[in-house]
Amino acid sequence: MGHVDGPNQRAAANLAAVRARAPLVHNITNIVVANSTANALLAVGASPAMAESTDEVEELAAAAGALVVNLGTVSSAWVAAMKLAATRAAAAGVPWVLDPVAVGVLRYRTRAAEDLLAARPAAVRGNAAEVMSLAGRSGAAKGVDSLADSTEAVTAAKELAARAGTVVAVTGAVDFVTDGTRTVEVHNGHAMMGRVTGMGCTATALVGAFLAVEPDRLAAVADGLAVLGVAGELAAERARGPGSLQLELLDALYRLDGTDLVERVRIR
Repeated sequence: MGHVDGPNQRAAANLAAVRARAPLVHNITNIVVANSTANALLAVGASPAMAESTDEVEELAAAAGALVVNLGTVSSAWVAAMKLAATRAAAAGVPWVLDPVAVGVLRYRTRAAEDLLAARPAAVRGNAAEVMSLAGRSGAAKGVDSLADSTEAVTAAKELAARAGTVVAVTGAVDFVTDGTRTVEVHNGHAMMGRVTGMGCTATALVGAFLAVEPDRLAAVADGLAVLGVAGELAAERARGPGSLQLELLDALYRLDGTDLVERVRIR
């Protein structure tokens, strides 16, 4: 990406890059959101591949522009595939992002997430409770939902980013993105998005697409979150409730242009 004047212009340029390059984003994700995240990636111009067999994940991960590993649906076979894919992606220089769904609530997936961190993800995106748990702090959670606010997890996110050598995003009413040294806030989104399952998983998938085109990992994560947030704001203006929001969100992602992002992105 060439020189841009600020985060809004950078986000617009990175969205244009995703559409121009149509990066292949390999997803090992959960059965609840696979359709939604694949459609969101298609809407922004990326090329999703949903594959979780141990027979093929290494080959696909090495050939992809980015890998997304989402712990929402786990089994021994899926975790084995995640570890194979993440290790191969890291070895091939392919950025990959970890979504530690419900980590800290259930022991099996918590151990799996801790093991996956050893494969050096480019980014981790979770809610406050998940990030606090991965960082070794307690975070109140109810199932996959956090009972803690994103602002409560900023210190834990910085610690985790520094320890794991990764970028950590804590998403909530305000999204915080840190590499342990730099921290930015993303103030885009709409409260109704919390009434639709898989919005966090969709955010992680879009982060994967932006990691495929933007070498500055902090910028890539912030831009992916901002793009979803802006699309959510535009969708909420037309939606009558959570059901229509899902439809409007896909249309908003598809229709997003540089002007929308320059005018509406709020990265601080």
